[in-house]
Amino acid sequence: MPDNAIDILENSISSDILAQLLRDHTTGRNIFWATHDYESWGEGYQYGDEIRPELVTGEHGDIVKPRVLKSKEQQTDRSKDMAEVFTPSWVCNAQNNLVDEAWFGRKDVFNIEDTANHTWKSNPHQIQFPQDKTWKDYVRAARMEMTCGEAPYLVSRYDATTGESIPLQERIGLLDRKLRVVSENVDVSGEWLEWAQTAYKSIYGFEWQGDNLLLARKTLLWTFIEYYQAKFGKAPSINYIAYIISWNLWQMDGLKGVVPDSCRNGVKEKIQTLFGEEEQIVHCTGCQQEDIRKHNGTYCLIRDWPNDKKKIRFIDLMR
Repeated sequence: MPDNAIDILENSISSDILAQLLRDHTTGRNIFWATHDYESWGEGYQYGDEIRPELVTGEHGDIVKPRVLKSKEQQTDRSKDMAEVFTPSWVCNAQNNLVDEAWFGRKDVFNIEDTANHTWKSNPHQIQFPQDKTWKDYVRAARMEMTCGEAPYLVSRYDATTGESIPLQERIGLLDRKLRVVSENVDVSGEWLEWAQTAYKSIYGFEWQGDNLLLARKTLLWTFIEYYQAKFGKAPSINYIAYIISWNLWQMDGLKGVVPDSCRNGVKEKIQTLFGEEEQIVHCTGCQQEDIRKHNGTYCLIRDWPNDKKKIRFIDLMR
């Protein structure tokens, strides 16, 4: 049965942190719903509306739920409309293990899989690193989950398909593994925070639907709190981590590299010409030619943290 405790209610988040988790740094506004699921709630809940704090707090504080806590009808509709499919944790673990097998040059680094029963057993010993690599190299290594949904490959507070909570020592996300390594190698709070921030700056993910993105951002934030509390027995400051998360998990049409539905295709716009202002029909060349570099939509920005925190277009990372 799903564990209702997996749902992080917006009413439990301070107003400044929630505002950060709703931020879209590309547009300068908030992320938007990008789903029709909430339109029955009326004004502010339409497909193109920004997700504002007052829409998900107070009496509406439980409106955004993890997929497993939604009705079966809602789950089916989202699968049909947006091809939304959530992956069991054992599959995420198996694929994440392949990533680490390639990086470490050996198998069974973080856990040993029981493929027959779709379970795993965590390695109880401190992670050992190859001679030519260090734990710091591992924490810095970039990882990304595309169309991340609730980000089950990055963090594994719960199984996205069953809703069952996963104990901290058995978690299998790419970020979970980085935070485990930090905790095994750092005992001073300030240094731990510094390396945890480095871990978060190395983790990326994008998602179309705003509610999923908010869920993913909340889960990454709570994961940080849980690892810090397990290590130091107290609550950490979360402002800067929330800021990093708001940059590194963003809202994007993954096929175009732009903010979802931002391309102007077949719409009338006023354009200044030699003869004055004229109204013309605008078409998106990128959409017509399926060329990711020719869209007239809003290209998504990310933060290049190592390079003086410079803002760059995500598509400019592609070769």
